[in-house]
Amino acid sequence: MSQAPDNQGARRVVGVDVGGTFTDLFVLDETSSRVDIVKVPSTRGEESVGFMNGIARVLAADGANASDASSLATIIHGTTVGTNALLERKVARTGLITTRGFRDVLEMRRRDRPQTWGLRGGFDPLIPRDARLEVDERVLADGSVHTPVDLEQVRKAAAALLAQGCEAVCVFFINTYANPANERAAVAAVRAVWPNAHVTSAAEVLPEIREFERASTASLNAALQPVVGRYLERLDGDLRDHGFDGELLIVQSNGGVMSRQTACELPVKTALSGPAAGVIACAAMATAAGYPDVITGDIGGTSFDVSLIAGGRAALAAQTSIAFGMVVRSPMIQIETIGAGGGSIASVDVGGMLQVGPESAGSVPGPACYGRGNQRPTVTDANVLLGRIAAERPLGGGLLGALDVQKAREAIRRFVAEPLGMDVLQAAEAILTVANAKMAGAMRLVSIEKGHDPRQFAYMPFGGGGGLHVCDMMREVGVATGIVPRYPGVTSALGCVMADMRHDAVQTLNQPLAALDFAQLRALRSDLAGRCRQRLDFAGVRFEGVREEIALDMLYQGQTHTVAVPLQAQALDAAATQAAFEATYRAEFGRVLDGIPIRVMNLRYALVGVRPKFDLTLLAPQGEGRTEPLGEQPVYVKGQWVQALRYDRLRLPVGHRITGPAIFEQADTTVWLDPGFEASVDRLGNLILRPL
Repeated sequence: MSQAPDNQGARRVVGVDVGGTFTDLFVLDETSSRVDIVKVPSTRGEESVGFMNGIARVLAADGANASDASSLATIIHGTTVGTNALLERKVARTGLITTRGFRDVLEMRRRDRPQTWGLRGGFDPLIPRDARLEVDERVLADGSVHTPVDLEQVRKAAAALLAQGCEAVCVFFINTYANPANERAAVAAVRAVWPNAHVTSAAEVLPEIREFERASTASLNAALQPVVGRYLERLDGDLRDHGFDGELLIVQSNGGVMSRQTACELPVKTALSGPAAGVIACAAMATAAGYPDVITGDIGGTSFDVSLIAGGRAALAAQTSIAFGMVVRSPMIQIETIGAGGGSIASVDVGGMLQVGPESAGSVPGPACYGRGNQRPTVTDANVLLGRIAAERPLGGGLLGALDVQKAREAIRRFVAEPLGMDVLQAAEAILTVANAKMAGAMRLVSIEKGHDPRQFAYMPFGGGGGLHVCDMMREVGVATGIVPRYPGVTSALGCVMADMRHDAVQTLNQPLAALDFAQLRALRSDLAGRCRQRLDFAGVRFEGVREEIALDMLYQGQTHTVAVPLQAQALDAAATQAAFEATYRAEFGRVLDGIPIRVMNLRYALVGVRPKFDLTLLAPQGEGRTEPLGEQPVYVKGQWVQALRYDRLRLPVGHRITGPAIFEQADTTVWLDPGFEASVDRLGNLILRPL
């Protein structure tokens, strides 16, 4: 980081993304328009420690007191604490109170299986069966109360769950999307006896039809409340102890941000928030560079997260699964994740096949070349041995010290080369080949399988390892243009700074379009707008403006799956709604189904608080720059050594062109330019790659 002469009057915004290996920080001084980046090792299991270490580095680099965070105005955090807790099943013991006869909804799911064609497989819900208790109550699908809730049974169920040691509880009653009266009464009764605030109402979290999805989302939210709540409260306390008096905001999986208090209440909305922030940054940077259609690929220490951006907008999915059976129904950026990152471990299975991932060495102990005790080879070890990463100038700007090439060589020789009867360098290339094939498959999943031709898209890699594999990905998938952002290793942290505040709400309607009362629909839209506005106002954040997004989930009578039909507030009438549905359906499926009645399932509403826009020209190269190479580096490519010129990437001037083989070095990543590719620097500092 560069030195600042004075902190007086500084208004600094800090984006923080906690990854599996590194915690990345992007710092914007809104007063001086200066940009800085920081990387520190993540502390798995104690993520707040790495977070605070990064904040201390930000302050110390400016010559400020490392324990005085008063110069920081806003901190926006993309967190994986909730996602990791679900994946590792390290959540709070949670109970469920539900309608009699429905305790097994979480276990029955949609009768799907972990392996579609396998004969074996099982699923254990996060809430065990003995902690899923039933009470007498019933609301019918039309909203009428068939059986009032027995509150005495509810109180006894809550007492029984407390006796089991439950720290959190979810109340989930059938059909409460149509009438939440019974569930509200039960929740009030539980809150009166529950010793903490960790009480979740399924009707409050997701008032939407489909019982399993609502039960799953609400249950996961309940299980995460103590975990995420403790983490964020500890983090907020540490920041306050260091003099921070600004706003701590949390990135949501939909790419927006929310207040810390809202995140503690609705932690399920933080799932995959780190990768979502990276996609938001990529959408802005790629569009500004003239490439509104891009496939993004975040290669971190543990995973490869890929998403598709069309027309400058990231695609939102209505739901996702965090591992098998744990369904979260909440708007989130569509991201496909596979276990293929820099720390992914390479091994030979019992059938003699080379495998890469999903197990990862993470940050501790890390790849074998870190010298921290891991003896098994990783993707990073292969890149180091082949010369793509210079051992004396490792990723992280020297943060880890010199890497141990011999330990990388020994790990690959022992666990890959000898079992396969290969030369150690060939084995290292084989590791990269397998990893690249897995990542290319994920790219095809979000493009070809969604009806998009990847050849019509550019590829934008980010994360610490994205630049090392960009040419391989372009070649594998057939992409003609690669865009490596100015600071690939901290793109998700940059996305935290760029993200707007956003709150989503949904309400099931489940009515034929012909019978829909649009006056009531407009009133419902106003009610959802008021609820979302309260959350925006509660955050205490300044906005440049506020915009709303309205959509109806619609389908033809007899269908199961809906299409999301965007509408304007002034167009909430029957004729405009039918025209919008037919246009959306035709665009999706190529035709409409004349004569079949149309049904409206859900109203979706989002209120977006537009935060001050980030000036991307701040990332552009400054000054005269330097075009001379730093030296040469031998790199093993397709069975032979080649001499690659090394460049200080951040000092290359706009318009400069370089032909591979070449290595671009910077503190947060390394970019490998394969022979047969050319790179140039655009006006925003991006590296634009094309095959020769």
